[in-house]
Amino acid sequence: MGIKRFTLEEGQQLTAEQIHKVREAAKKPVVFDEDSPELTDEQLAGLRRVHEANQEERRRQNVTLRLTPQSIRKAKALGKGYTGILSRIVEAVLDDPASLKKYL
Repeated sequence: MGIKRFTLEEGQQLTAEQIHKVREAAKKPVVFDEDSPELTDEQLAGLRRVHEANQEERRRQNVTLRLTPQSIRKAKALGKGYTGILSRIVEAVLDDPASLKKYL
């Protein structure tokens, strides 16, 4: 038994052979041992609480911004997902005091 690793670049598809290996691995049973024992129901419930808290923190909120037509054209030129890119840009500037001070 061994670990198979696949490294994919963004947009790269799995080959037919890799898909076959993944499907075969999915059919094999999970084997627990002393280094990675099966989790109890209590432990699993604790993981769900952490997941739910993280999910709440990542939840996106809608806001309305007034942007210039030039800004909107530049943003849309970034392609599909430009609103996510804008969100990351805003977050990066808000996290960098020097950049933030520049625009205040």
